[in-house]
Amino acid sequence: MKNVFALVDCNNFYASCETLFRPDLKHKPVVVLSNNDGCVVARSKAVKALGLKMGVPLFQVQAAIKQHNIVCFSSNYALYADMSNRVMTLLEEQAPRVEIYSIDEAFLDLSGVEMVTDVLSFSRGVKAKVDQWTGITVGIGIAPTKTLAKLANYAAKTYPATGSVVDLMDRERQQRLLALVDVSEVWGVGRRMTAKLRAKGVKTALELANTDPKRIRREFSVVLERTVRELNGVSCLDLECVRPTKQQIICSRSFGHKVTEKQTLREAIAKYTTRAAEKLRGERRLCRVVSVFIRTSPHIPHEPFYAKTLSVELPNPSDDTRDLLEVVNVIFNRIWRSGFRYMKAGVMLSDFYEHGAFSTDLFHSATNRANSKALMAVVDDINRSGLGNVFFASQGVSPQWSMKREHLSPCYTTRWEDLPLVR
Repeated sequence: MKNVFALVDCNNFYASCETLFRPDLKHKPVVVLSNNDGCVVARSKAVKALGLKMGVPLFQVQAAIKQHNIVCFSSNYALYADMSNRVMTLLEEQAPRVEIYSIDEAFLDLSGVEMVTDVLSFSRGVKAKVDQWTGITVGIGIAPTKTLAKLANYAAKTYPATGSVVDLMDRERQQRLLALVDVSEVWGVGRRMTAKLRAKGVKTALELANTDPKRIRREFSVVLERTVRELNGVSCLDLECVRPTKQQIICSRSFGHKVTEKQTLREAIAKYTTRAAEKLRGERRLCRVVSVFIRTSPHIPHEPFYAKTLSVELPNPSDDTRDLLEVVNVIFNRIWRSGFRYMKAGVMLSDFYEHGAFSTDLFHSATNRANSKALMAVVDDINRSGLGNVFFASQGVSPQWSMKREHLSPCYTTRWEDLPLVR
């Protein structure tokens, strides 16, 4: 049975989520901004047509925003995560195996579908169902390898005549598309790799596919060799249906304004620690090493720069927020320096262990706090429910360090008070 992969990619995902509950903005230019409303990280189709680039700082395009009446939104991660979950749940109901590749992309294993129905028709049905049931439009690329499926998806988004679904199972069609696509569009070929390949006369995806794989391995890497083989229809990358365990968890943010007070910075780090601990429990892991970093901006003239990171190893691995907050507070007191205006801070957890799969410290008891696991589970359940919020006092009651989010939309799907009203 031959491999059949399908890559499903949500179109302009962040911008689509913002316009989903704002039908008045459906054909209007819309951008979504990064943390602290700093840069453009997502653009609607109308904005792309205007030539506004991804990653451009907001202050540099204020004139264009006013000229074209572009609507700006701050990043609404709760909304995006919930809409992504709805899309992925639908895909998992329709395909036997699914790899969630990112918040807006997923690979489907459609091997064997052709024994029941036409793969192209099946994929069009998947697209129609996702479009109708979630309101998020998707493009689908079908091919015998994941790399070719990526290129098929690129064609689905680039050429309107395809109806946003492209089938590249046919070898001849693969060759025609590869000849049209720049090598920079090949999955895994970054900017530096593109420059090196062009220097060797490889400018299109087809020219890369026709290159000797052994030569590519010798001059570049085994990773690029796999890419070449995948472009020739040889599947080297299987679906990763089980998400690999993270090696580290980082929670950090730039502040909405410079922080100078010790207590304010301490509250921010406590908040980041709490969030990192939630993620750690979601991974079903314990961590042994905790790191904290703080820094000022290196770009402000005539202002001293300070940056410091410090790591501490716990006697025994833990996922209890209280354990982590204790050690983080000790670290913070060591690295804090007064007289600076801090712009960013963060917490990193690393050196993970499975529950019961580690050696305890000889001189420290491995006994946990009473009812630690049950208490953390209750806290997480309440915070996930959307019905309430339990937090630690060290996070502060009225944070003065929060990100700047002046254009934040309502959390239409995850907060009761933000539900749209029909009058």
